[in-house]
Amino acid sequence: MSLRAVALPPEHGGWGFVLEPLILGLAVAPSAAGAALVFFALGAFLARHPLKLLLNDVSRGRWSGRAPAACAFAIFYACAALLGLALALASGQGRFWVPLLLAAPLALLQLVLDARNRGRSPLAEMAGAAAPGALVAAVVVAGGGPPSNALLLWLLLAARAVASVLYVRARLRLSRGLTPGRAPVLAGHLLALAVATALAAANLTPWLAVAAFGVLLGRAVLGLARSGATVRPQTIGIQEMGYGLLTVLLLALGQTLSL
Repeated sequence: MSLRAVALPPEHGGWGFVLEPLILGLAVAPSAAGAALVFFALGAFLARHPLKLLLNDVSRGRWSGRAPAACAFAIFYACAALLGLALALASGQGRFWVPLLLAAPLALLQLVLDARNRGRSPLAEMAGAAAPGALVAAVVVAGGGPPSNALLLWLLLAARAVASVLYVRARLRLSRGLTPGRAPVLAGHLLALAVATALAAANLTPWLAVAAFGVLLGRAVLGLARSGATVRPQTIGIQEMGYGLLTVLLLALGQTLSL
């Protein structure tokens, strides 16, 4: 196994789930503490992959040739994460660490399932998708934003992430000529759209959030209506990153322009 394969996670979706809340948080409430949380988040995200490799070795009772490199990368990334957290604690406002503590069980659940070679299970993927959304709450609170707004943004990003996991799993099945299971995907997207609409109607979130989830619903309907033409998983992952960035853009514009 190459050093790159040990150092960097292979999936594209994980990058999107981590970067989206960081971008949104800094757009809504920019601060030095929020920038420090970027180092924390990227360090923690990157540490997961080599740590997973080490845990797989431990669970199998062996020490593979990749283990020394995995151990070194895990320590390096963990130190970067701790440095970023320390800088954020030194300059941040409010109890920005509370959302991170709330998301910790989800991140731990994903890590445990990864170690048991169940990282591709729906539970593991949904937990891993929802947990990073806490970063937007942490960045907003650290930048002096209201905690209530921060938690609502986490809720919206978590809903978007879980809906994305449902869609990608179904789209990959369709690409392989299998039954995609459209009903759970569409139900998940409709529920997310309903939540965004209810929050906007109560003047708790911008109406552009509704537009964002409408776009995601349309993407799911069109994507699962296609024939089972083969599509590379990497292509689907990159497309989802694009939809994620569009969602972040609409949410950020809605927050800053009150739309």
